Parts: sequence; structure tokens; C-alpha cells
Amino acid sequence: MRVVIAEDGVLIREGIAGLLRRFGHEVVAAVGDAPALVAAVREQRPDLVVTDVRMPPGFSDEGLQAAIALRAEDPALPVLVLSQYIEQTYAAELLESGRRAGVGYLLKDRIGDVAEFADAVSRVAAGHTVVDPDVVAQLLGRRRDPLTRLTPREREVLALMAEGRSNAAIARALVVSEAAVAKHINGLLAKLDLPPDDDVHRRVRAVLAYLRGA
Repeated sequence: MRVVIAEDGVLIREGIAGLLRRFGHEVVAAVGDAPALVAAVREQRPDLVVTDVRMPPGFSDEGLQAAIALRAEDPALPVLVLSQYIEQTYAAELLESGRRAGVGYLLKDRIGDVAEFADAVSRVAAGHTVVDPDVVAQLLGRRRDPLTRLTPREREVLALMAEGRSNAAIARALVVSEAAVAKHINGLLAKLDLPPDDDVHRRVRAVLAYLRGA
């Protein structure tokens, strides 16, 4: 897989590049600011972008906005965004930036768990949505409405959905059948006024229901 990395911290940038190469990926560009990210993606046409949220020149949300702009140009571009802190607004904005490709929002601390980070990279590249478990936990802890309508099991299922887990993976984690998982998902979607349909991104909309109002 061909990857473009954008991170202004040299040590972190090189560390991410090393991890990706360790797992057999090709780092075709590693840059330190948002304009360079946009230029590198347009030139290299990578299979995945990994970018920090805050980068030069303003150190606000330049990396995030560059990623959103690139997804507007190419809705099939998978993007994994890294953040130092939990920013619900940033996560929501990223998840809303197109539905044809994988997208992920992870805290930088997650890079330290090599296997978990590599798994997130693979899942985003494969078209899945991955939200950092700490972000999910904070959202579920803060929301009261319509969270109060969900059963404890539905909350567990929603948290695992937000982490990008498939029905089979959720079933394994909770030691239940896939049929039971599907039933819980249908129930929580209905309670969130998101009735199940043929749109696979209803899972993303379920998470966004919390991100928008947290």
C-alpha cells in the first residue's frame, strides 16, 4: 500500500513511517505541513493518507481541512487523522467528509500500540470507519439524550461499531451470535431515528448522532 504521511514533528513522522514500512507499506511522501500534504497527494495518488490535525502554518486544524479538501477532490481516498487531544467537532467533520472511502480518527497515543495502529491503518485502507476507543468512551459518557434510550448492551455494540468492528468481530468481542448483534444494531439505529436500510454508512451516522451533539 502506498501512503502519504503529514506530521510536523520530525520524530513522530519518522516513527510512523518506520511502522508503516515494518508492515510492508510504501511511504511515498512524508511532509510537515498542510500545503505540502495536498501537493504530495495530488502528485503521488496514494492508497492512504495519514495526517495530523494541527500543522503549520497556523497549528489549528490545517491537516484536517487538507484531508477534507482532498476527499472532496477524490471521495475514494482513505484518510486516517491523528490528534493529540479528543476533539469531537474534528471527528464529526472528518466522518462527514465523504462516504465512499475509509476514514479514521485516532489519538496519537494509539501509535504506541503497534499492533492496534497497524490494524487501524488496514481497516481504514479497506474502507472501514475507525474512531478511537477513548473518543467513543467520552462521547458515550457525556451524552444523555438519546443515549438513555439505549440498553447497556446496545451501548457496547455502538462503541464497537464506532471502532470500525464488523458484526462478526462484535459478536466475538461480546461472545454472542451475529444474529444477536444484528438485532442490537437494528434496535439502537431505530432509537437514534436511523432505521436500517441498504446504506452501509448508517453505522457512521449512528456515531455522528453523538459527535454532533456531544
